[in-house]
Amino acid sequence: MGIEFLELDAQRMVARMPVAGNTQPYGLLHGGASCVLAESLGSIGAALHAGPGRISMGVEINATHHRSVTEGYVTGVATPLHLGRTLATYEIVITDEQDRRVCTARLTALLRDVN
Repeated sequence: MGIEFLELDAQRMVARMPVAGNTQPYGLLHGGASCVLAESLGSIGAALHAGPGRISMGVEINATHHRSVTEGYVTGVATPLHLGRTLATYEIVITDEQDRRVCTARLTALLRDVN
């Protein structure tokens, strides 16, 4: 996927991903690739929030694809909507290099103790 993480914090996660190599047959950024970027950001943010000795597991993701992208990079920014003891929910906004919104996703992760 070529995801490069730029900021790692439970309050704000940022990563970018190349469009090249992540396209569907028509040459457009694959919607599933946007979901992989969103889930990566939200799950890691939730794990950071959960803390040592705990894990996060994505239990629900949804995504609205607003516009197509055919080249360059997309950037995802995840911010928390809810940070609880057993659940964390993040909104992930994915934009193109012109800062146009490409996708809006929401991920909910279950937080559990390792044992």
